[in-house]
Amino acid sequence: MEHNSHAPRARRAAPERDDDRRDTLVWGKNPVTELLKSGRPADTVYLADSLPAAAAGYYTALARQAGAVVKKVPAHKLQKICAGADHQGVAARAAEVEYASLEDLLAAALAKGEPPFLVLCDGIEDPHNLGAILRSALLCGAHGVVIPRRGGVGVTGTVMKASAGAAARIPVARVANLAQAVRELKEENIFVYCADMGGQPLERTDLSGAVAVVMGSEGSGPSALVKKLCDGVVSLDMAARDTGVDSYNVSVAAGILLYDIMRRRAQGAV
Repeated sequence: MEHNSHAPRARRAAPERDDDRRDTLVWGKNPVTELLKSGRPADTVYLADSLPAAAAGYYTALARQAGAVVKKVPAHKLQKICAGADHQGVAARAAEVEYASLEDLLAAALAKGEPPFLVLCDGIEDPHNLGAILRSALLCGAHGVVIPRRGGVGVTGTVMKASAGAAARIPVARVANLAQAVRELKEENIFVYCADMGGQPLERTDLSGAVAVVMGSEGSGPSALVKKLCDGVVSLDMAARDTGVDSYNVSVAAGILLYDIMRRRAQGAV
């Protein structure tokens, strides 16, 4: 299958917004650092009274630069605020993530002079999986991630923590209809592949050029309609057979696929 070399056409579309905007609590040293450095509006930074002075001074300085209020609280109170999560002595409350539009993601690729490279999450329900996918997407050079408005987890504090702060760095578009998003990407000459069993082996699939990869839900994989709309299905080889474990975890599979795309794009640029 040969890729069309035409550049994506510009589109005008409003970003998807949440109807119930609310604050998002982010915890952990890396996620809070990335949040405060990202330019996203931050309201309050909570520092545990047990946090070493040097670390407290560092986060206080970051908070001031971000225009956030700093509150020192007992460690047990911060534990309650974070619902028992491992907060590492620091948490921050910020406006809920501002979701992008598909147009924003394509514009990010255009601004870098690169063919679009996107990741679509079709019904990912575990926030740790979504966070890991966002982390891999950022590190492998993807221009953005697309998630559905319903039928999957949004960018929450847990997702932010699991992504090690990557969720504050990579654009995330939240769309009303993922199948329609696939159609629109194909109209922009972007080849869309889904990861699922029974497809072409990764090494025999052309993932160069303008490409989007669909990662399906933990239980059932990509939805039937989305899979039908894709240009192809790609599968990962497994050495262990007949063990009762028949697939990779979705975030692990995403990491393998995205790294391979990054590697191929780097080779093509040489």
